[in-house]
Amino acid sequence: MLIPWHVAIIMDGNGRWAVKQSLPRIWGHKRGIETVKTIVQVADTIGIKILTLYAFSTENWKRPKIEIDSLLSLLVQFLKNETNKFIKAGIRLRILGDLSKFPQEIRDELNKVCMFMAKNTRFELNIALNYGARQELVHAFKEMLKHGIKNPTEQTISSFLYTAGQPDPDLLIRTSGELRISNFLLWQIAYSEIYVTDTLWPDFTENDLRIAISEFQKRERRFGGVNK
Repeated sequence: MLIPWHVAIIMDGNGRWAVKQSLPRIWGHKRGIETVKTIVQVADTIGIKILTLYAFSTENWKRPKIEIDSLLSLLVQFLKNETNKFIKAGIRLRILGDLSKFPQEIRDELNKVCMFMAKNTRFELNIALNYGARQELVHAFKEMLKHGIKNPTEQTISSFLYTAGQPDPDLLIRTSGELRISNFLLWQIAYSEIYVTDTLWPDFTENDLRIAISEFQKRERRFGGVNK
């Protein structure tokens, strides 16, 4: 059966998971990090080549500062802890988004981790941080203007996005049951299959990922044409 080459996930529901457990919201993020570890490993094992995870949006700055600081700290610590494992597994890391709003020490750590994995090519892990699709498009258009591009094609625009050089997602998964795209990869998911599950991200398991892929395999991807 066809395995999607590129899977993108809107990891939603950490806070709600914590509230349901009568725990502080940060405990939902901690549990969510454990889910990330599991899903990265499973995605690699079953043959997915690119996994894109929506970790922190441009809108998430509206949350309490203590929650933002804790979430970013958890993410950076996770990446530092997993670096050697990722290198051995041939995983390359790419951060999607505008890092300029983050403290310098966080930017330095993220750049360092990405550099350590830069030569890996077997599996690509994208983590979207301070990411918004509209912001990404504005950034791309500004870069094209800097390069004197006045008549861009679709391919030109794609080459200036954070995902430049990568194929668009075949499958977009959203956890927690919300029926929104939430400003995520608006250009790239033009023809992606969308799968929504009510499962909150901290409870998302290997089986949940396999169910999503099974649903993907049932879809007819016509890209505007007609199957004969």
